[in-house]
Amino acid sequence: MPVQIPDDSDFSSFKDQCLSLDGWTSRYSKGGVTVWCREEESRTVQRLKMRIICKDVSAETLYDVLHDTSYRKKWDSNMIETYDIGRLTANADVGYYSWKCPSPLKNRDFVTMRSWLPLGSDYLIINYSVKHPQHPPKKDYVRAVSLQTGYLIQPNGTGCSTLYYLTQMDPRGSLPMWVVNRVSQFVAPKAMRKIYKASLKYPDWKRKHDPGYKPWTFPEQNQLPCVSLQDLSLQRADSLENIDESGLSEDRMHNSEDEET
Repeated sequence: MPVQIPDDSDFSSFKDQCLSLDGWTSRYSKGGVTVWCREEESRTVQRLKMRIICKDVSAETLYDVLHDTSYRKKWDSNMIETYDIGRLTANADVGYYSWKCPSPLKNRDFVTMRSWLPLGSDYLIINYSVKHPQHPPKKDYVRAVSLQTGYLIQPNGTGCSTLYYLTQMDPRGSLPMWVVNRVSQFVAPKAMRKIYKASLKYPDWKRKHDPGYKPWTFPEQNQLPCVSLQDLSLQRADSLENIDESGLSEDRMHNSEDEET
């Protein structure tokens, strides 16, 4: 299937999904973080939405943190590797991301087309999985599928903001219910707090690390090789390996980081 770059209507639709509570069930609400889940017809698809209130962090700073791959290596301890593959337009690119899953689950990775847009005073970043001929699935990873994932950032008073994260993902595996519950109760809130804490430190870090370099805002700075839409196709979940991890016991789980609630 052909790949299409999101237009303004796609961004507006994503914003509406972030703000609407219809059909969503609250699973966690504590310390300024809220997590919702939504049932999907397919048991393999996970749909999750989160919101965090970020005091003393502007919407623009959050937007920069989520774009800056150099800084991400400082705060995203679940990340194994991330890199940009190429650019499609001034506000769209293709990239790779892999992350550590708690043992005994297998690690996952993605190849996604990402697009971003300032919309009034809001900022939006959305992605979905694509296939790139030079970046096929890797032997030691499960290639997961992002059906739709992204962020909505809104200003919330002077120097403050609200961050929404919404994902509809197929992890390509039959996950046990304890994994799904743990994601909503521990992993998701912790991830949002990490972004918030990283955003508080970002202005000082950026002043010391190429402060004028922001190709997501100044596209003329982007030196990535061009990628043609004709070289990409939608990543269909049914074309990938599907593994059964439903029988894995929580007793065997190992995670190097302390859980935060």
